[in-house]
Amino acid sequence: MSLLTGQTAVITGGAQGLGYAIAERFVSEGARVVLGDLNLEATQAAAERLGGEKVAIAVQCNVVNLAEVTALIDTAVQRFGGLDIMVNNAGITRDATLRKMTEEQFDEVIAVHLRGTWNGTKAAAAVMRENKRGVIINMSSISGKVGLVGQTNYSAAKAGIVGLTKAAAKELAYLGIRVNAIQPGLIRSAMTEALPQHIWDQKVSEVPMGRAGEPDEVAKVALFLASDLSSYMTGTTLEVTGGRYV
Repeated sequence: MSLLTGQTAVITGGAQGLGYAIAERFVSEGARVVLGDLNLEATQAAAERLGGEKVAIAVQCNVVNLAEVTALIDTAVQRFGGLDIMVNNAGITRDATLRKMTEEQFDEVIAVHLRGTWNGTKAAAAVMRENKRGVIINMSSISGKVGLVGQTNYSAAKAGIVGLTKAAAKELAYLGIRVNAIQPGLIRSAMTEALPQHIWDQKVSEVPMGRAGEPDEVAKVALFLASDLSSYMTGTTLEVTGGRYV
């Protein structure tokens, strides 16, 4: 039997990048997934690649809106009979130095990452508490640990996710709900590969393992946290960084 056989997962930001890699890994381990993302067409295409409506459903969702996140989770319950795993992964960047960053750029990033994660945690917990079990995985970033230049908004949001994760883990443990976070480092993606070569090389030089990570290397850590392999873990933050900033 696979690690997630018969389980249902909701993944925000699931149309591409880390969210899609996590969905792909979960499906390969027997889960059914509901993908939430702003771009419905891209999300539907992702769901089709994962195997179609028997295993993957696409829902348009803005994580800043609690009602939309609740509707996303309701879709999982209605279509697949429940909710076992919630992955709060949706995110954006609006990088700028403190001097140049606008209030709108700051507020946008805080809203999507921090309020979005809070919305997902709150809505998922409301369903999971009825079953006295469930797993919530929140996507932080190494930027939330060390702070990166040009990311006062992003670093603040990602650090906040760690605090949110710890507080929620303490509140929900007695209900059988585990809440953990992942802090990826330099992971190969369309966004990071668009970096100028000299910046990419500089970032890679900071990684003791000497290379960027692959999306599936984050997805496998998400699988560990989602499965019973981590049954006695809650409130933790796992770094997936190749040793960068240890």
